[in-house]
Amino acid sequence: MRYRIGIDVGGTFTDFVATHGNGLVKGKVPSRPGDESTSVMEAVGEIASRAGVGVRPLLESTDSIVLGTTVVLNTMLEFDGAHTGLITNEGFRDVIELRRGHKESQVDLRLAAPVAIVTRRHRRTVAGRVDHTGRVVEELDEAQVRREAEALREAGVESIAVCFLFSYANPAHEQRAAELIREVHPDCFVTTSSEVLPQIREFERLSTTLVNAYTSPKLRQYLDLLQARLEQEGFGGSLLIMQSNGGVMDVEFSRARGVDAVFSGPSGGVVAGLWAARESGYRNIITADMGGTSYDVCLVHDGEPELGVDQWVSRYRVAVPLLDIHTVGAGGGSIAGVDEGGALHVGPESARAYPGPACYGRGGERPTVTDANLMLGYIDPDRFLSGGMRLDVDAARQAVETHVGAPLGVSATDAAIGIFRIANSDMSNALRYISVSRGRDPRDYALMAFGGAGAIHAAVQASDLGLSTVLVPRHASVLSALGALIADFKVSRVRSMLRAWEDVDLDELNATFLAMQEDAEALLTRGGAPGELIVKRSLDVRYQGQVQEVIVPLRSRTRRVTAVNFARSLRDFHDLHEQLYAFKRPGYATEIVSVRIELWAKREPLQLPTHRFGSEDSEHALVGTRQVYFEPDGFVDARIYDGALIEPGNIITGPAVIHEPDTTIVVAGSQEAMLDQNDMYVIEVSG
Repeated sequence: MRYRIGIDVGGTFTDFVATHGNGLVKGKVPSRPGDESTSVMEAVGEIASRAGVGVRPLLESTDSIVLGTTVVLNTMLEFDGAHTGLITNEGFRDVIELRRGHKESQVDLRLAAPVAIVTRRHRRTVAGRVDHTGRVVEELDEAQVRREAEALREAGVESIAVCFLFSYANPAHEQRAAELIREVHPDCFVTTSSEVLPQIREFERLSTTLVNAYTSPKLRQYLDLLQARLEQEGFGGSLLIMQSNGGVMDVEFSRARGVDAVFSGPSGGVVAGLWAARESGYRNIITADMGGTSYDVCLVHDGEPELGVDQWVSRYRVAVPLLDIHTVGAGGGSIAGVDEGGALHVGPESARAYPGPACYGRGGERPTVTDANLMLGYIDPDRFLSGGMRLDVDAARQAVETHVGAPLGVSATDAAIGIFRIANSDMSNALRYISVSRGRDPRDYALMAFGGAGAIHAAVQASDLGLSTVLVPRHASVLSALGALIADFKVSRVRSMLRAWEDVDLDELNATFLAMQEDAEALLTRGGAPGELIVKRSLDVRYQGQVQEVIVPLRSRTRRVTAVNFARSLRDFHDLHEQLYAFKRPGYATEIVSVRIELWAKREPLQLPTHRFGSEDSEHALVGTRQVYFEPDGFVDARIYDGALIEPGNIITGPAVIHEPDTTIVVAGSQEAMLDQNDMYVIEVSG
């Protein structure tokens, strides 16, 4: 028997899914902060145990392991990346601090500067200049590059970013500087902006390149260690890494492109959510992944996830193409507390798996969202993680009362309700941000709730935003790992080509696309991707004088963009602009800023069995009732169902709680749930 494995290492739990015959082996193990390779090996050991084989026979029979990792994101959150330096043009070393004047709060005079991932003394400048057309106006001072590289080496710098003005138009100076640095400092990791992001806007390009330089060495070290441990245990298949664009790539690519894996884990959830929604007949969804540390949301319109080009990670701009995932610190392990002003806050600090929420009994004493959910009746203390961990209700109550109830002068129950409300408010605001701020009406979408706790809170989000449908896959708690298992190979590339619309030369445009495609094809071929490729081309377009662009897909079925394709894209731009910004100006001057290309190589599809519909009666799965909190009624007697006994076609009317083996689904009084033939709970909301 051959295996394929998907693993998602989260901040609290490491989820795994593996093909096993015609079915799946799935589950969780606690994540080991700072030691992700151990978490992965423990997940592999658990898969072997559940499949009834040893670790070595399992790995010897495994074709691929696809990993979603938080190494890059955690590096930026904890600021423990490589000792990094920068070499740039004379007079431009402070661009990373000037940030094009961007400030997260324009009225906060005390707002601290972002943590410096490269200190000013390690930002070195050299003579040499290329203009905006790519013409060399001053030759690169190679001797100065050598001197600055030597100075950075002596200062203990491990990684150097090279970012020169207009290198997107002519990368020759950056390429030569990188060669010189490697001669002077052979052990140093070197990255250039023309490789990472050959695009206009100097701050965005510099910030993205610095993030890559800062995070890649740690990711490379982790991947090398993991690969060695897997090979020692007999693994001879492909180790692939989930990318932030929703695809996978090989280890060699990922070792040098940490910035492309900043949302490695969450992107797997979007891929699997989209796949599961399509199977059940939905094309417009908002994915909402609530894990132990964060709440990650992404909008999928007409079967395509939105692309993000303006993401901020720990106050640094990351402008490589990636899924438009918005993250807030509202996970099950998010810690609640009262500040000096007497206000209750939830997150972003997380208790993680160790010590974890107070109810875990591992020494955690501060209250979390999970503790509040347990007190309000949503979680059965005897069913957590399929009964593998019994939760301590008394410890949860004591933590909530001590750290929230007593400071606020309210009961422990009222304090838990406050934690629940604030967490829900943060989640609803995240959903509004990903939809309303993008020009989308959330009521036009179904909410795809997953992660360990996503389906507990989805009922409230549906009510808050006026949604009519909530989708909860039966594999909800491990959906990101499932996404890693099914994601295709994918390379995304962007390159600036600033032209007025009427000045665009189609021969030049097609030559640019062809060069980008050949580069992407080479990466896919080297990474072991299958031969059949799917190409998607887009243009970044704006009205002249604007500072923001609209990404416009090119509707071309041939290798060459024709005049008809090009003219249609202009009409599409006006329509998309109106959808996003509520106006369009068809007669106004328009320009192209950048061109984009995405290449897919399809992996073996995942085929899961469908099931026949049974009767609507769900009484056979009813196991009792208990007091559960529902707003605005307070605590009510809710019907409790064993999810393992529910069959397709069964209908569950709220108020109810469904306990699946590894997730909990809350159905409010105005809602009705049905399990469909694809193991998807479809929850309809009245009113």
